[in-house]
Amino acid sequence: MIFYETKSVLEFQFAGDGNFIVIGLLRKIAYAIPVVRQILEMFHEVKAIKESLKIIEKNNTPRGTEIDRYKRDFLYESSRYKGTARISQYEFDVYSTCGDDGIIEEIFKRIGTTNRHFVDIGAHIGLHGNTAYLLLDNWYGAWFEGDPQKCSTATSKFKSVIDEGRLSICNAFITAENVTDLLSSASIPKEPDLLSIDIDGNDYWIWKSIEDYRPRVVVIEYNPVFRSSTKWVMKYNPFHNWIGTIYGGASLKSLELLGKSKGYSLVGCTFDGVNAYFVRDDLVKDNFHEPFTAEEHYEPFRNLFLRRTVAQVDFGPYESI
Repeated sequence: MIFYETKSVLEFQFAGDGNFIVIGLLRKIAYAIPVVRQILEMFHEVKAIKESLKIIEKNNTPRGTEIDRYKRDFLYESSRYKGTARISQYEFDVYSTCGDDGIIEEIFKRIGTTNRHFVDIGAHIGLHGNTAYLLLDNWYGAWFEGDPQKCSTATSKFKSVIDEGRLSICNAFITAENVTDLLSSASIPKEPDLLSIDIDGNDYWIWKSIEDYRPRVVVIEYNPVFRSSTKWVMKYNPFHNWIGTIYGGASLKSLELLGKSKGYSLVGCTFDGVNAYFVRDDLVKDNFHEPFTAEEHYEPFRNLFLRRTVAQVDFGPYESI
């Protein structure tokens, strides 16, 4: 027996005679079971990805057009997101690459800001991260990056806001042992509005080691290879450098449990399955979609499909007039 799904019904084809039995109510029953619903939605989405890639290949369709169609069908118009308090549906990119600019903006619309300070650990050159867009909204912050060449590029690109005293850049290889001292040396408020961690390896251990600071929101990269119920954390290695494999970081479930132990709730992930968002428990209230679990908020890795070719990202002096 071959099992497959259509948009309106579930159908069973018996191999012997090719007859179809169409059961209209079965879809509703199946979708009422969470695990079955997730599996069916995943099959449907994988099929759509394959179809979109075929269209791009055969018709030379602009990749951005197919990405827009795909995100419309499976994000913005999907019943999983639309009409709910899920944060993924608000994503957009200016300087971020995974929709984080829009998600961060939406989160702070819901909980408000205080000191408008951010901390970005693993800032790269600043042009493809989670915090550069905040500088356009008069935020202040500190970037930490272990690569001296990337720091030099960031210092050159963001000279205008550095000169204004709104941004500091520190060239340091972050470890669990030195992160607290580095934050202290950068005069970070004890409760910055946002902490972003993306170092492709020890992310879990860095957040775990930060005890003297209580950011209101934390965005941290997770490893989507491991499904929603899997507990997995890379063994701590202060000398780790990512070499482009799937080895690194932590599963979403392990990050969810770490967040709970520190007083944070998992409120969502980027649609492409890269970054997870945590809000401090005293700020969650009824602002976000429950339950705050990896099983509810996990997103599989879609980044390779959703990445589009755009004009080269840049930054320079500007006026807000």
